[in-house]
Amino acid sequence: MSSHTIDELIADNGVRGRHVLVRSDLNVPLDGATVTDDGRVRASLPVITKLVEAGAKVIVMAHLGRPKGQVDAKYSIAPAALRLNELADFDVTVAEDVVGESARKAAAELAEGSVLVLENVRFDARETSKVDAEREEFAKELAALTGENGAYVNDAFGAVHRKHASVYDIASLLPSYQGDLVATEVKVLKTLTEAPKRPYVVVLGGSKVSDKLAVIDNLLGKADQLLIGGGMAFTFLKAQGYAIGGSLLEEDQIAVCQEYLKRAEQLGCEIIVPVDVVVAEKFGADAAHEILPADKIEEASFGSTGLGLDIGPKSAEQFASYITSANTVFWNGPMGVFEIPAFAEGTRTVAQALANSEAFSVVGGGDSAAAVRALGFSEEDFGHISTGGGASLEYLEGKTLPGVAALEG
Repeated sequence: MSSHTIDELIADNGVRGRHVLVRSDLNVPLDGATVTDDGRVRASLPVITKLVEAGAKVIVMAHLGRPKGQVDAKYSIAPAALRLNELADFDVTVAEDVVGESARKAAAELAEGSVLVLENVRFDARETSKVDAEREEFAKELAALTGENGAYVNDAFGAVHRKHASVYDIASLLPSYQGDLVATEVKVLKTLTEAPKRPYVVVLGGSKVSDKLAVIDNLLGKADQLLIGGGMAFTFLKAQGYAIGGSLLEEDQIAVCQEYLKRAEQLGCEIIVPVDVVVAEKFGADAAHEILPADKIEEASFGSTGLGLDIGPKSAEQFASYITSANTVFWNGPMGVFEIPAFAEGTRTVAQALANSEAFSVVGGGDSAAAVRALGFSEEDFGHISTGGGASLEYLEGKTLPGVAALEG
């Protein structure tokens, strides 16, 4: 059974005067009370706007960070809601709690075409509880905010891999619909997994190889090349017998990487690791650094304990060449410590190659999405920027996403 869409909700049943509970993804990075990257807020705006223009009374649920079931001011949803209000053509109010007196009163008084954002749903421990009955109880209290004729729309792709009350349990309590953002993400990921146009290149970075093991395992027989950068590259280099100095290493994953290298060769999938590396004396913006071949990392002028903090220019050029010749590209994870200019060029080169490419390209959320924005690229430069790093990876691992499955049940 396929999911019902938000357009069906608006066209078939109408939403004017009805409360619609929307699960959005407002999990944005903050510097104090300032949103430093509003990409997810912007991505959430179209569905909320669509419902507002149709006359719905919109109640937005979202989480921010991991407050561990406790009310914690530093994880308040208020800064994200304020940014939503600044971007929107309608007024946004914020409840002081999640399902308490403030939320109930504000929901009851909500006017047509208005938006209420509930406080961080993770302030209530039942949201993430492993006990089904506890999550279901919380979901019932959320559903009660909509009165007698409510509906639910899940537009938070970044949370659909979680079996949480506002993502999973709520879908069985109200007429439920798939938001445009979730629908688009699922469509894009199906293209990557079911019928990618070849050559199909997957670029993986980030710090830990253990975070990407299941993705690598599932894509070995599907991708033509896997380009490995970031901190995770050093475990692969170690698996090939290279000395890596003080670079990031997951010792317990060396054997797994060796197995993947063998399997890739058997399956006709190339695993490409860096041929050169930017090695730093220490971690920091003021660190002495130099470019060395991948097999000479410990021959740095400042000693053998240097840290690899970016792929080198030859590796970046090689990665860009593969991307340019591809017809499908998926990228998840930066090539280095892009927040520090001296170690950002690998990530910048990959991003530029992807921006120039005519391939069907997907930037897989999380740090990759933050990197392209931080490095000055426009979202329009890329085929698709995912709003859900973890959800994208789990889909590519072949896992069922609970929030998507709940809408199909």
